[in-house]
Amino acid sequence: MKFFVDTADIDAIRELHELNMVDGVTTNPSLIMKSGRDIFEVTREICEMVSGPVSAEVVATEYEQMLAEGRKLAEIADNIAIKVPLTLDGLRACKTFSDEGHMVNVTLCFSANQALLAAKAGATFISPFIGRMDDINLDGLDLIADIRRIYDNYGYETQVLAASIRTPNHISDCAKIGADVITAPPAVLKGLANHPLTDKGLAAFVADAEKAGIKIV
Repeated sequence: MKFFVDTADIDAIRELHELNMVDGVTTNPSLIMKSGRDIFEVTREICEMVSGPVSAEVVATEYEQMLAEGRKLAEIADNIAIKVPLTLDGLRACKTFSDEGHMVNVTLCFSANQALLAAKAGATFISPFIGRMDDINLDGLDLIADIRRIYDNYGYETQVLAASIRTPNHISDCAKIGADVITAPPAVLKGLANHPLTDKGLAAFVADAEKAGIKIV
C-alpha cells in the first residue's frame, strides 16, 4: 500500500519524507488556503521534494475552465496529478486529461457507481471519502470494499485511493480490503507508530538499563 500525505504543509511533508513514509501528496483548495501560500509556489516546492504523484485540484466546475486550470497546474511538474471533482464535467475533463497523458485524481467519490464512471473515464486514482461517509452513518469502508470488488471484476487499472482518513484503524482496515493508496493527515500517519504497550515496554527497558549501568557507547 502507498501512503500519500494530505497536506500542503511543507515542514510536515519534509518530516514524513525523511521517515520514508511519503509516496505522494494530496492537496485541495482548503489545504492550500490553510498553508497561506500561493498554490503554484507551494505545489512546486512539494513536487521538488516528493518524487511520487502530487495531486493539485482545479477550482472550476465547468469543463472548459477545468481544462484550462488543469493544464496550467500540470505545467508545474511532471509528477502532478490533476484533481477533478466527480461530476459529469469532471469526468469529461478526466477523459481529456487522461487522453493527453496526465495523471488524474477524481475526488469526492461517495458511491460505487461514481467510482465505476471514473474508471471508465480513465482516472489514475479514485478518491472515496471514508470519514465523510461515516459522518452520516454510512460505512465508508464498505464503499472501499465495493469499489475494490468492481475494479477487480473488470480489470480496471484505476487505483483506489482511500481519502478522508480519520484514524490509524482506517488505514489498517483499508490495507485489509486492498486499497492501493491511502491519503491521511500527517498526525494520523505518525499515529501508526503509537501503541501504549510499546511506550510501557520501552520505559521498563530504559529504567532497567539505568539500574544496571548499561552503556553501549
